[in-house]
Amino acid sequence: MSKQQATERLDTLRKQLQQYAYEYYVLDAPSVSDAVYDGLVQELKKLEADYPKLITPDSPTQRVGGQPLDEFQKVRHSSRMLSLNDVFSRGDVESWIKRMQKLAPGKSWEFDVEIKMDGLAAALIYEKGVFTRAITRGDGFIGEDVTANVRTIKSVPLRLRQDKAYENLLHGRTEIRGEIIMLKKDFEALNHAREQAGQPVFANPRNLAAGTIRQLDPRLVASRPLQFKAYELIRDNLDEVPTYAAAFSTLKVLGISVPEHQIFQDIEGVMQFVQKWEEKRHDLPYNTDGIVIKLNDRGLYRELGVVGKNPRAAIAYKYPAEEATTQIKDIVISIGRTGAATPVAVFDSAKVAGTTVRHASLHNADEIARKDIRIGDTVVIYKAGDIIPQVDRVITELRPKNAKTFNMFSELRRQYPELTFERPEGEVVYRVKGATGKILLKQALEHFASRGALDIEGLGEKNVAALVNAKLVHDLADIYTLTKEQVISIDRFAELSASNLINAIAAVKHPPLARFIFGLGIRHVGAQTAVDLANHFKRLDNLGSATYSELKEVEGIGEIVAESILAWFTDDDNQALLAKFRRLGVWPQETKSAGQRSKLAGKKFVVTGTLGTMSRDEATDRIRKLGGTFQASVAKDTDYLVVGANVGASKLEKAKKLGTKQISERELLRLIDK
Repeated sequence: MSKQQATERLDTLRKQLQQYAYEYYVLDAPSVSDAVYDGLVQELKKLEADYPKLITPDSPTQRVGGQPLDEFQKVRHSSRMLSLNDVFSRGDVESWIKRMQKLAPGKSWEFDVEIKMDGLAAALIYEKGVFTRAITRGDGFIGEDVTANVRTIKSVPLRLRQDKAYENLLHGRTEIRGEIIMLKKDFEALNHAREQAGQPVFANPRNLAAGTIRQLDPRLVASRPLQFKAYELIRDNLDEVPTYAAAFSTLKVLGISVPEHQIFQDIEGVMQFVQKWEEKRHDLPYNTDGIVIKLNDRGLYRELGVVGKNPRAAIAYKYPAEEATTQIKDIVISIGRTGAATPVAVFDSAKVAGTTVRHASLHNADEIARKDIRIGDTVVIYKAGDIIPQVDRVITELRPKNAKTFNMFSELRRQYPELTFERPEGEVVYRVKGATGKILLKQALEHFASRGALDIEGLGEKNVAALVNAKLVHDLADIYTLTKEQVISIDRFAELSASNLINAIAAVKHPPLARFIFGLGIRHVGAQTAVDLANHFKRLDNLGSATYSELKEVEGIGEIVAESILAWFTDDDNQALLAKFRRLGVWPQETKSAGQRSKLAGKKFVVTGTLGTMSRDEATDRIRKLGGTFQASVAKDTDYLVVGANVGASKLEKAKKLGTKQISERELLRLIDK
């Protein structure tokens, strides 16, 4: 990225983040999730680290907070509502503990660990046990008075419960801090009702809770099922609540709901709690993005103090984001086993829900048009059902001027010029014209078993057709599930031929990588390209996860071939096929970098005529295994023309004209065997 490009991107990011900060801190109506905001902040930080001279005083990385609302009465908090430093690993937690131990040596350490709720932070004020005021977090120093709205929340008691053990809390001022949230089931029910009424649905519970509290009409707030859960109890006399364990138990007695929490003596217990809820967080009735870890001893907590806007004695362990931002680099089209054409977005690597994703299905042309997705756009991606990457929406404010509109029909013609497509009336999917799933499967299986691929004897055109027509084979992997009894049931097979076929299939459960790649039938990937890919990536997993740029690093791989490979590996059906191969114990061998393999590296061969000691395919295989390249016709870069018997004149004449060295079969064997 040039300095000019970095300047433009930084300016765009800063403006958009400032807008998001205004929505979040001032309007209490964020248009994006925390994960999206954090993703853009990380991009901004990286760019500023790369170009420190481009940092400006008004950058979101240089200041904290925003302006409070003017529409509601401003109220100063009794003490600042702080935010927490984020951590992402056990190592981060260990480092945090070590820093505290250096500042307060010789202390005993006990940790309060609680679910971090994804809602709107607020402080509730009780005077002599009676609810008197509710204040939003605002900028941490000053919030907004939303008492009338919070009063409608049924989980907020208008008078604290009386208990003799806590009689002192019913005198003087009591402040309870926590989160205003909406439970998942309530959110889903509300959206369902809106769908039935033909109204637009809400994006997520957090946005809805924040937006609801910002309504000026308390009657509307009362109609929405908000809840309040507390995480802090503050008294004028701080010694009245010496620990967070005491705070939580007291809150429950007073009639205030609290999140799941636990006290631990060491980091082992802390991390077990973290891991437990990372696995079970979707079972919680409300949304969470992590765990809060803080010292249980509130006196020691205060003693350690604050750095900037963050207390030293508390951190937020953030779970992997379920949303992320990335830029679309290209849109390729994948043809599935039924002939359906699916557009797929290709983008820079992004971490979503703990895994790295590089592409996502865009489903069909109508979906692309509806979301207005263009090549070059910055998009929000998420994992549907925590499994399948999807593009949720475009951040149009970050759209570059050269963003390219995607035309499905034009791209089908460009990427697949040899095929004809049609879009049946009433359908949203383009399909290969005249091709059915059965026809495509027969062609694919014939190719998979062909001599240049896995070379499975007995699996030619007629036998393939018989197996498919008998519904014994539904994809390439199914041939490895065939039994002798199933094959014999087909008229074409007797006991011996059935046994031979089963044995031939079993013999190629671990074929050479190049043959397997070629056998998959990826468009534009011929036998030599498959060899080049195998030699470069060594393992099929490496090829399957390769980026567009990594593919183009392979000699001879251009834009069209790279797009075709990406399209194949991003297709859901193909991914399911590869998973099935694995389950059946079928997987290609890793390509080794043996010393002999490079004997013919860089040398290009053409074979013409009939060879006496081996077939042309065998000669091709031996050349490729030693690092050489086999060419179908003589070209300027051909090193050797291998001349056999019954040779046509055209290749000899072309070789002579280009100065290509002509060698006999015996000379080829010397090159191979020396």
